[in-house]
Amino acid sequence: MSKFSKFMRENKIKKKNGMYAPTRSLLDENGSPLEWEFRHITSRENEILREECTMEVPVTGKPNMFRQKLKSGLYIQKMIAASVVLPDLYDKELQDSYGAATPEDLLLAMVDDPGEYNELAAFVQKFQGFDVSFSDKVDEAKN
Repeated sequence: MSKFSKFMRENKIKKKNGMYAPTRSLLDENGSPLEWEFRHITSRENEILREECTMEVPVTGKPNMFRQKLKSGLYIQKMIAASVVLPDLYDKELQDSYGAATPEDLLLAMVDDPGEYNELAAFVQKFQGFDVSFSDKVDEAKN
């Protein structure tokens, strides 16, 4: 038996999908908000999303020097879209019904109330494990 046997993949707990009703404007036959299904994204998927949403910006007063800047709004949109299992945001018929060209556009069309969208973003971030902010971690380390 390996000294790392407890760390083997077969011992890793599989994360379950979650349900959340992000908007009160899409209702079932009983008048209750429709629940959407969400999956956990992997660390690799998250890194790809971050890279897609990161741009190089010039450093003022320093020619040929750049720093990275994360387009946080776009990153959150992409994270939410990547997390949604149901409804299928990549479905062409669903996209066409809202006049949306991308899963992110469809997401914004379906959850078009800014307050509901912010609540959805908070839910997804917590669901993906971002439930403690960096500033909270800094405060905890200071104490």
